Amino acid sequence: MSAREIFSSRNPYFAVSVGVVAGIFVLTALGGLIVLPYAQKELQFASLWDAICSAAGLPQRSASVPTAKVGPRLSEAVLTPTTLARPSQESIGRGATLAQRCAICHGPTGISRADSPNLAGQYASVIYKELLDFRSGARTNAVMSPFAVNLTDQEIADLAAYYAYLPRLPAYHPTPQLPRPRIVIYGAPLRGIAPCGSCHGSLDNKAGSPWLEGQSEAYMKAQLQAFAASERRNDISQQMRNIARAMAPEEIDQAAAYYASQPPEIVKATD
Repeated sequence: MSAREIFSSRNPYFAVSVGVVAGIFVLTALGGLIVLPYAQKELQFASLWDAICSAAGLPQRSASVPTAKVGPRLSEAVLTPTTLARPSQESIGRGATLAQRCAICHGPTGISRADSPNLAGQYASVIYKELLDFRSGARTNAVMSPFAVNLTDQEIADLAAYYAYLPRLPAYHPTPQLPRPRIVIYGAPLRGIAPCGSCHGSLDNKAGSPWLEGQSEAYMKAQLQAFAASERRNDISQQMRNIARAMAPEEIDQAAAYYASQPPEIVKATD
């Protein structure tokens, strides 16, 4: 039998094979492009064409059709070591005016009398990032979220510049200085925990990481627990979540207590 006869429609074996393959292709297309998209109850489509396009990776967005539910927002802040490194005096002055609204929680001089963070002398990039995250919803708080949602990019930069300009002052509620625990000095390399100071140094740090000396023990403990439980998710690349999840509860207590007991490194206001 010649090749022409083998691949001829008159050959019943060839005809059946082609029919079976075509049938499988049609069933697969129907299942993948129509049945499976509609089986996802959280998605709604305006038409059959929208479902097909969505399954093909080309979602058709429509203002009248609810979009799919998405997971928690993540931080979109982009930082470099030079972010807000040289603010203008005008920016600092505008930030001082804006900061009057922050004084009830963070103190008139940037030092909190409660368990809110001390902001005086904090790295500008840290305050800038956290305000951006509160505004976007990447980080949430009953007080900070409504405050940040209406801030412009310039106002956020001005507030960060002002607080970074202030000198670091002793905390209102200092505790007796404690010896440095092992988790702070050495971390725990076998569990993927770096020494805290490798990111949170008071004179040099990783961009976006705050200095911690003199901060509220209750606040730091609550944030570490929130990272460990993935209730706070605005850390870049999940770095803090990975570390906090690997820390034992007593190590979280020790780190928070130690940093709360340390006086801040006094840094003079820049000109």
